[in-house]
This record gives sequence, structure tokens and C-alpha cells, in this order.
Amino acid sequence: MDTSTHIVMGVGLAGLATLDPHVASSPYMQSAVLATTLVASNAPDFDTVLKLRNNAVYIRHHRGITHSLPAMMLWPFVVSGGMLLFFQNAYWPTLLLWAAISVFLHVFVDIFNAYGTQALRPASNRWIALGVINIFDPIIFGSHAAGILLWLAGVPPGPTYIVIYVGLILYYIWRIGQKKQVVKHARSYYPTASHIFVSPTLRWNKWHLVIRTPEMLHVAQSKDKVITFFESYTFDPIPNDPVMQAAKSDKNLSAFLSFSPTYRWEMEATDTDGYEVRFVDLRYRSNGYYPFVAIVKMDQELNIVTSYTGWVYSEETLRKKLKVIT
Repeated sequence: MDTSTHIVMGVGLAGLATLDPHVASSPYMQSAVLATTLVASNAPDFDTVLKLRNNAVYIRHHRGITHSLPAMMLWPFVVSGGMLLFFQNAYWPTLLLWAAISVFLHVFVDIFNAYGTQALRPASNRWIALGVINIFDPIIFGSHAAGILLWLAGVPPGPTYIVIYVGLILYYIWRIGQKKQVVKHARSYYPTASHIFVSPTLRWNKWHLVIRTPEMLHVAQSKDKVITFFESYTFDPIPNDPVMQAAKSDKNLSAFLSFSPTYRWEMEATDTDGYEVRFVDLRYRSNGYYPFVAIVKMDQELNIVTSYTGWVYSEETLRKKLKVIT
């Protein structure tokens, strides 16, 4: 989920913690728990600092080791221990408990969007991305925000957030059922499809689709239970030739391939007697454009001249970024 959602979820968990009489009866403990849940709810995303290095490192590692099984066990101790520096009289087991709940909930909700996490590392490096909830969901954010407003208005937060979380559990179950219906509908068009990639949007009734058959990749949209097809591409495996192998050695393209499960690629000779290799993630389509890309430019001797991976929303912007990197 996005940062704003993790923040309001941190507040919500602090409200839920007031069901503990020792927390509810102590403003000091309420403050300590609130600080703990706010930090712990965002701790797995501290790897965002990798963006300061470059996009390749960020894409390869974001939601990786910081969302892994060892990290989920380590973060609660780091956060709750750090909080004792500011709340020296706080009851540490309580802080540890709510830090653990906050970290677990962060990773758990992240697996439901299309980006996913490597939550099973080190047992498996596979990305778990269920494609059920958009990275920002108005219902999830809005329900938590409503709970905060009620809390500020004097309504007891514990019972309020019990109702909110029961409602959100039902909401998740409903969304899972909706996705299953979308997949079933798409498979009725292509029974031989090996994979159907589903990306949720801000709208409940709208889903992005990429349908992979043995021969083709079909980009489509499901809206109001009607599937509209946009583009289709021949499903060509990545060739094992010198140009492509040289491009794959680039850190930006390597990061892209470690993350993207469905894409199309292009390879062409440029006007300067070099080569350009481009990969486009088909899961993300915006106004007819695919913004998540990786591009590698090489000279005639297959030396990498410049490369880029990340989100760009126009060809002009992409060319500018390549020039800056050069």
C-alpha cells in the first residue's frame, strides 16, 4: 500500500490497542503505543531510501528483504527497542506486541496489490502479488480516516476499529471474489491461457488484464464485467543472441527482469550503428501508454552507452532521462 495508508493504519492499530485496559487507562502508554505503531507500520518501507542510489537498486530490492520473514521478526524488536529511548517507563512487552502486529499487517496487505512483496524470503524469492487491491484503496484509507475523526470526536477507538477491521475483512473477501470472476471471464475468451495477470485500479469495477497464451500476449481491460481488448503482441521468448545477452548484463534491465512477470521487448539497430533494446511491462497501461520500461543503448561493439528503468509517461521524457544519465 502507499505511505498514507500505512500511516492511517498505524493510527488505527493504536486505537485498537486501547482495548487493553493498561493502555486505555494510561495516556503515557497510549502515546508510546501510537508512536510504536506509526513507525512499525512504515518500517518495512524504509528501503525507499534506495531510490537515492538509483532506480535499478530500488526496483530490485524494494519490498524484498525488508518485507522478508527474518525482517518481520527483526523489525518489532528494532522499533520497540528504539521507542524505549523516548518512552523509558513504557511497558516493553506491550510495545513489542503492537510493533509485531503493525509490521505483519504492513507486509500482509502489501501482498494483495499488483506490486507484491518477497514475503517468503529466504525460503523463496518469488514475488507474491495477488492483484486484488490497488496500491491506494479509497475504502481502506477512508475507513481508517473516519475512525481517526471519530476518535478525535471522543468516540472510544477500540470498538470503532473492531467494526472497521471486520468490515475490511469482508471487503477483502469480496474483492477476492471479484478478481476470481474477472479471471474466469477472461479465460472464457482464451481457455488455453497459461497466465492471466490482473491489476486492480482505483475503481471497483475496472481491472487491467494481460492474458498470456502460448503464442500471444493480449492486453485488455475488464470494466462492468465487460472485457475490452486493446493490443495483442506475439509472445516471443528472449533470444539468446549477443546483442540481447549484452543488454541483459546491464543493471537497469536486470532489475526490470527481476521484477516484471509479463512484458514485450524490442531490439533494433539505431542510426548511429549501435543497438537499442527496450522492455515494456504490459501490466501498467495509462491512456494507451505503458509507463514502466527498461531501455538499454549500446554501441556497435555492444558496449553499454546508457540505460534506464523506471516510470515515464512520454517518449520525450524517456529520451531526456537517457541523455541525463549519459
